[in-house]
Amino acid sequence: MKWYHQIVEKNDDITESQLEHQVMDKNSKYFGGITNQATGIPSPSHTGTCSVIGSWVCSYVNADAEYYHSHELAERMELALDYMLTQQHEDGTISPGWTNYHSPPDTAFIITGFAQIYWLLQKDGSRLAEKVNLFLKRTIPAMLTGGCHTPNHRWVLTSALSHLYTIFEDPALKERAEQWLQEGMDITKDGEWTERSNGIYNSVSNICLYHTASLLGKPALFQYIRENLDMMKFLVHPDGEVVTDYSGRQDLGNRYDLTPYHLIYHLMAYKDDNPQYMAMAELALDRLSEVGPVNNHLMLGYLSFPFLQEEKVEKAELPKEYEIFINENYPVKESLDKMDEVGHHSKIVHSSMHRSFGAQTVRYRKQNRSATIMGMNPSIFSLYNGKAKLLGTQIYTSFSPGVVEFDAIHRIEGGYRLSTTLEKGYTGPLPSSYTNQEGERSTWYLLPHQLRPPTHTQFLQISVDILKEENNWTIALQTDPLEDVFIQVVFIFNQEAMIRSDGVSEIDKNNHLWKDGQLNIRMGNDRMSISLGAYEHWQKSLGSMKSSENIQEYRVNVLSPVNKRFLITI
Repeated sequence: MKWYHQIVEKNDDITESQLEHQVMDKNSKYFGGITNQATGIPSPSHTGTCSVIGSWVCSYVNADAEYYHSHELAERMELALDYMLTQQHEDGTISPGWTNYHSPPDTAFIITGFAQIYWLLQKDGSRLAEKVNLFLKRTIPAMLTGGCHTPNHRWVLTSALSHLYTIFEDPALKERAEQWLQEGMDITKDGEWTERSNGIYNSVSNICLYHTASLLGKPALFQYIRENLDMMKFLVHPDGEVVTDYSGRQDLGNRYDLTPYHLIYHLMAYKDDNPQYMAMAELALDRLSEVGPVNNHLMLGYLSFPFLQEEKVEKAELPKEYEIFINENYPVKESLDKMDEVGHHSKIVHSSMHRSFGAQTVRYRKQNRSATIMGMNPSIFSLYNGKAKLLGTQIYTSFSPGVVEFDAIHRIEGGYRLSTTLEKGYTGPLPSSYTNQEGERSTWYLLPHQLRPPTHTQFLQISVDILKEENNWTIALQTDPLEDVFIQVVFIFNQEAMIRSDGVSEIDKNNHLWKDGQLNIRMGNDRMSISLGAYEHWQKSLGSMKSSENIQEYRVNVLSPVNKRFLITI
């Protein structure tokens, strides 16, 4: 019962704090909505007003809550629901306000939470259930015809369709869900979803497929959830932060914890009698600050699945020492080679190709030390020693201007090798059958450039060996003999880190050229050192140099051919 009471208390705090943010001006078009503290404008989204409605309803119907059957809260809930009905378009969708206008997937996020709210209000005997039912009923046309942007949106839509089918019993809703499910699950055997979003969208896909599997009787879907939950045990740093260094979405490089995973870990722990899932559910509550969006709302989950309130599954010790190679055998190159056969020519509207799906990642942990080696990603290596953190390591070249992403990771003696071959050349004149007469005008972008014959194509082979021995890590950078390619190795640290070196000159507040000597990094009592810097050319940056208040970067300049080793001691 400990977790349940912890969540009830947090939900009551949120309920009270959001009362003051409700728009109470009857002349405002946002009357009843909850003001977003970042934008100043209410949003009818699953993370905005709908999340607050979720908290308020839970506090209202729960006898253990501080606001149980509060008359004032009932009035506020009604205003918020009226706001949602006025914000709903004639086609049944909502527009979050910051993007995705008339959005079926954003509406689908809401449906999963609102269906649970509907059942709770109906069970409580509240007349407000009718307003929720009306909102849900209006969404049906959009759910039967609406599409998605991203891979996870498909499972958000199937969850919404499953809930609507359960309430309204229209067979067309189930058939539409089946259409999405027939596309197959976009997950590797090691448990990684297409978007590689450990901070946000893994948990979205997981919880939505749990609902779909449960409501439509699709037990095979639970296996995909298990695969991701099993993988995530190895993608958490010792301080509870989730590894986001290689995400394909907006959580990339930002700080996230396991809170969004609590509900799905607890549900699956109960389903499978799995002690490690139970331990991960406990870890997910260590930093509880929010109860989540309405589609993955912790309090809604505990009230909708009351068996969670008992914590009946035992907890096991989680792994604290491991070395695991994620997607080691996934055929990335073979999959990418097949893209030409599909016919979309690497173009997709309103979304991303997510070409890094199945990319290889190595995770290492020993107590409070945590390292990540990443392929097909702008950062290749991060290392945490307690609070002392190397957030990322990047390599830029002038050969193919910009950051280098390595195609593959291979095991070698003592560690791993990342490798790639950069290619850059020139193109000749178009065949005469595709050109105008000499001297006539032409438009560059209307020429069939794909027909130009290549000339003077050049290649640059780059490899990085990442080796570990005792408390030392080595990053060994090598190139082929091609001369005079400008290369820059960038080490990224958080802004709070205390960094000392005699061989550094400042470019600006957060960017430095590390010309010589050793970097000494300290945070509290935790330390690491890296040696040695270099300054073989004078370029300040070979890629975009974005000043950020959250990070500081140290740049090492080398000139090809390169055989450079960095020693990291912790």
